[in-house]
Amino acid sequence: MKRIIAAIALSAFALPIAALADTQITAVGSTALLPLVKQSATDYSSAHGDVKISVSGGGSYVGIAQASSGAADMGDSDVVAPGNAGLVDHKVAVVPFVIAVNPSAGVSNLSAKQIRDIFAGRITNWNQVGGKDQQIVVINRPRTSGTRAVFNATIMGISRIAETGLTEDSSGAVITMVETTPGAVTYVARGYTKDKPVTVVKINGVAASDANIQTGKYPIWSYEHIFTKGQAKPEVEAFIHYIATNNDVLVKLGYLPISSMKVKESNR
Repeated sequence: MKRIIAAIALSAFALPIAALADTQITAVGSTALLPLVKQSATDYSSAHGDVKISVSGGGSYVGIAQASSGAADMGDSDVVAPGNAGLVDHKVAVVPFVIAVNPSAGVSNLSAKQIRDIFAGRITNWNQVGGKDQQIVVINRPRTSGTRAVFNATIMGISRIAETGLTEDSSGAVITMVETTPGAVTYVARGYTKDKPVTVVKINGVAASDANIQTGKYPIWSYEHIFTKGQAKPEVEAFIHYIATNNDVLVKLGYLPISSMKVKESNR
């Protein structure tokens, strides 16, 4: 009889344990969006002790694929996801991208055409664009990168990126390479250049300031998207809303609130 009573008591306590299990959320994709999602995850989990959030990079197209397959709750991306039926797009911020150059190059302004020619391999020395007599070291992102896709769409156009340069997998890696490599140049989310010893060049004389981005004068920017497979689960929806509305953190990390934009684009 004692054993039966003990078994009943144990089964009574077993039911609430499952209900008290932590909520697990996974976010994968864009390294341009990574700082915002990581910081938001830290802050959100601190306020919601039962929510555990795993955040990793891999690139925008990896994020889209992971969300589409259901392998991740959130697919973070710098680009839209046409042809991926069933994905729901949650725009959370605007990200400016910049051209970052090692200071040894001696340039502070480039035309869009000069940038195209540099990344297409037609210009190979900084003295061809008013800089020092120094070889240009191009640092690209892989084809899975949304940063590369935005750069292609806004600057390169029909010109093809030469594949003779170096390639780094993440935004953090490329900015470190530019810092440490004389003559290096890359395209990267603006937030990664904060407090870094690199030169952020003007494009056609226009700086990557908030005002120039908000009015569309500066060309390289994109919405940051979080894709979910179908309607997001309530706990995921709540976290995405937190990311999009936490303007203090968003601005501190170099992003812009979508509501601050004076121009709108449907294909970014």
